[in-house]
Amino acid sequence: MEEKEEQELTNDSNEEVNENSQSNQETEETEETVETEMVPASALEEKQKELDDVSDKYIRLQAELANIRKRNQRDREDLQKYSAQSLAKELLPAIDNIERALSIEVDTEAGKNLKKGIEMVYASLIQAFDKEGIEVFDPLGEQFDPNYHEAYTQVPAAEGQKSNEVAQVFEKGFKLHDRVLRAAKVSVTL
Repeated sequence: MEEKEEQELTNDSNEEVNENSQSNQETEETEETVETEMVPASALEEKQKELDDVSDKYIRLQAELANIRKRNQRDREDLQKYSAQSLAKELLPAIDNIERALSIEVDTEAGKNLKKGIEMVYASLIQAFDKEGIEVFDPLGEQFDPNYHEAYTQVPAAEGQKSNEVAQVFEKGFKLHDRVLRAAKVSVTL
């Protein structure tokens, strides 16, 4: 009988140890589960942040590419729009010389024929300028604008003239679309 009691006591103590062991294992598993759940949550947040950063960079790069395309398109349009600029600047002194030649009075028949030929050349040059979008502007009597006029001298205002008005034009101005190729050289009233 003692053996039976001893065996029961041993079994009881083994059961208690097993229960304690199981309880400890459950506690450890619960702690591991909590830790495992915490790690993926922070890892998930970290991955989400990385994804947000990459998405933000992607959107910014897309916007930058769109801006580069627009800038290139605008540059190409400007290049085409203002392609005649350098040639026109080189021809402006020739236009001025032709205008000076036309201002000379001639008496002979040969001189009149020569002047008529110069007028035809001048007209064809002005027509070619018009086709390219180059405009001549003669600001006589207009209000002085430093964007379009270059003041060489100042003169007293004549009767009926306002102050800061263009009194005389030494050289006409030229502009290509909205760009000034050469400002008009003028005299301005005081």
